[in-house]
Amino acid sequence: MNRVILMGRLTRDPEVRYSQGERSMAIARYTLAVDRRGRRNQNQDGGDQQTADFIPCVAFDRAGEFAEKYFRQGMRVLVSGRIQTGSYTNRDGQKVYTTEVIVDDQEFADSKNSNAGGDSYAGGGNYGGGNYGGGYQQPSRPAPESAIGDGFMNIPDGVEDEGLPFN
Repeated sequence: MNRVILMGRLTRDPEVRYSQGERSMAIARYTLAVDRRGRRNQNQDGGDQQTADFIPCVAFDRAGEFAEKYFRQGMRVLVSGRIQTGSYTNRDGQKVYTTEVIVDDQEFADSKNSNAGGDSYAGGGNYGGGNYGGGYQQPSRPAPESAIGDGFMNIPDGVEDEGLPFN
């Protein structure tokens, strides 16, 4: 089975290109900085060694369009997908090996009101939504006419408990 789940921060805004052909498709490439678990390592000079891995990710079609529209540098995101390896020969005639995550699902990993350094999680389904410190403002929806200040709707008088679809 080839399945990977990663949570990390975007190292920069996604780079998006569109395929050519009959049906143009978005192809978004971005890199996630994913923290390594465990204690911090120190190098010989007494400074900290790298404690994150930088993992290239590729999102296609609607996922690519979503990344282009909403993902910004520094945002913490959760992605799942599969690892794909490949190789090519560069201009110097050297063989170069590649490894990247082909994204199936992606979502925001910070809550709507947290800053870039927050640790709370409020995903919100595939692709998520909210204000994540990267300049994206979630579009405001008009509240239903019967909504009250705490976000719940008023139940009109005369509706009996038996008529509600839950116990």
